[in-house]
Amino acid sequence: MSDNKNNNFNKFKPKFKFNLLWMYAILAVFLVGLYYMQNDTISKEVNWTEFEGYVKKGGVNKIVVISNKDIAEGYLTDSLASKIFNKNEYSNDKKAFLTTGIPSKDALNTSAKAWREEGVFKGEIEYTQGSDYSSLFWGFAPVLLLIFFWFFMMKKMSSKDGGGSGGVFSVGKSKAQLFDKENGTNVTFKDVAGLSEAKTEVEEIVEFLKNPEKYTELGGRIPKGALLVGPPGTGKTLLAKAVAGEANVPFFSLSGSDFVEMFVGVGASRVRDLFRQAKEKSPCIVFIDEIDAVGRARGKNPNMGSNDERENTLNQLLTEMDGFGANSGVIILAATNRADILDKALLRAGRFDRQIYVELPELNDRKEIFKVHLRNIKTDESVDIDLLARQTPGFSGADIANVCNESALIAARRRKSKVEKQDFMDAVDRIIGGLEKRSKITTEDERKSIATHEAGHAALSWHLQYANPLIKVTIVPRGRALGAAWYLPEERQITTTQAMLDEICATLGGRAAEEIFLGRISTGAANDLERVTKQAYAMVVYYGMSENMPNISYYDSTGQEYGFTKPYSDERAMLIDKEVSRIIAKQYERAKSILTQYAEGHKQLTEVLLSREVIYSEDVEKIFGKRAWTSRTDEILAINEKNKADEEATAAALEKEEKEDNTDITADKGANEKNN
Repeated sequence: MSDNKNNNFNKFKPKFKFNLLWMYAILAVFLVGLYYMQNDTISKEVNWTEFEGYVKKGGVNKIVVISNKDIAEGYLTDSLASKIFNKNEYSNDKKAFLTTGIPSKDALNTSAKAWREEGVFKGEIEYTQGSDYSSLFWGFAPVLLLIFFWFFMMKKMSSKDGGGSGGVFSVGKSKAQLFDKENGTNVTFKDVAGLSEAKTEVEEIVEFLKNPEKYTELGGRIPKGALLVGPPGTGKTLLAKAVAGEANVPFFSLSGSDFVEMFVGVGASRVRDLFRQAKEKSPCIVFIDEIDAVGRARGKNPNMGSNDERENTLNQLLTEMDGFGANSGVIILAATNRADILDKALLRAGRFDRQIYVELPELNDRKEIFKVHLRNIKTDESVDIDLLARQTPGFSGADIANVCNESALIAARRRKSKVEKQDFMDAVDRIIGGLEKRSKITTEDERKSIATHEAGHAALSWHLQYANPLIKVTIVPRGRALGAAWYLPEERQITTTQAMLDEICATLGGRAAEEIFLGRISTGAANDLERVTKQAYAMVVYYGMSENMPNISYYDSTGQEYGFTKPYSDERAMLIDKEVSRIIAKQYERAKSILTQYAEGHKQLTEVLLSREVIYSEDVEKIFGKRAWTSRTDEILAINEKNKADEEATAAALEKEEKEDNTDITADKGANEKNN
């Protein structure tokens, strides 16, 4: 019983711990007290003549002479003090005196004798030796404050909680943010739409940590790391947040740039500290975002020389991930959109056992992503998610989230109670083309040139099989463009030679229309020419689609390119230039031929654009008739509808069988009861 009492006493006994801040508090109290101690007196410095005048008025009742300084202090009566000092300065509880320099002690004694004879001074004269402690203290006070400030700063720098990530002396500590059961994220796998294959991979990692026996019984081992690779905005970091929200284990999150520091050896020190913390809390997950900041291939730094500090950090990371030391229970998740520049030693099995590719969402994935982001947005019945998914090809998850947010802002700006279909269409236009600039002044000739140019694009895209189908064309300036056209790009897995040639031909349609129907060309085709030049160059140099240079590719998949040298001779470079020029010239003539064939339709499109400033695919269909080719997107939608119908039919058949089985069981039960 006594032991329990002692334990309880020790448990609630306050722990005394000295803190240097107490010294600062004591010093502050001392200074304040000294100030108030000196604040009960009030004085005024006067010359000897003025001092004599005040004495002769009978206002001085005591004189104190400081011998070592030849200074006299004359203490005043209340009546005289109230006349000399202001009401705000003087009160009856304060001692008022005048300070003056005396000619000499003998002169003071002579004057005092005369004052007594005249009856104006009846007080006593005291002689004292003045103390220099006060002046000495105030003289050394700044030095003392500097000393205490220096101690304070040294303590802050050496403490773990001081400054940034632990102060100057703890700069080598890891900057990782820890998420656990108490401090977790609210993101789960339900918030990650699409990405079904990538989500399955990371879900399995979480399952590894929750139920490792399921896999180890068969001789499997927990993976040491997984690398999320994909374009920006596709949801790599979101997947990591979902892992943190789902896993019931500690989750360390940091960026690759957190290892980089100006001090030598800090990066490697932070790596060691990170894995030390992770091992203490294992099993756990460590997530390194943008790992290419520290994992770039060694010896191939773009700064023209080796960066020893970065390479030392990478070496330490490689050692911690799979070195001689045991690292059981720590799984590394990393994300990058530049996997091609990572060091091969970092990518090998045993460090990153899995590479999970997070691609741009396709049509079905975009529908799921829209459903997630539309949860908290008030929409009306006109909003069609299927149409939105079709209108946003090539959009990442972040882009789709931006579309939903922008549409809500547009609806609020228009004082609507709900977000409508037109708000979403305007948001897509705003993101793709930029802000409308109706205030930009354009002459009638410029408007006609822009309309002719855009109508040329629209006409060719309608009559070329592999060109992207038209959605909308406008001659209202948007962003930096004087006109804009929206198309529905085909989401192809592979692209044929004819598809690339059709795209080049359709892109050259604007310049060709200007030359044919206006007899002049303008600078409005600058962006078109840049695109077709790059496409033609890629066909020749990368894809081996040239007639005179077939099956040759000079593409470097490592991402390092070739530096100052080219992998081909000057003669081959001339041949490449000729092939690129030939392809572009041939497609330009083809574009002029098609536009000449459909000149009347192009003229009608131009007139509609000039009058309404915008045309849609329905307007083009009225002029040229229905497009002869079905897009791949339409095929995907048809397949989805067929799969949906098959699923509904299967579910209906299963429900019918279940009802029939229940009917048979009921009939058998009734028959048995009747027999009994």
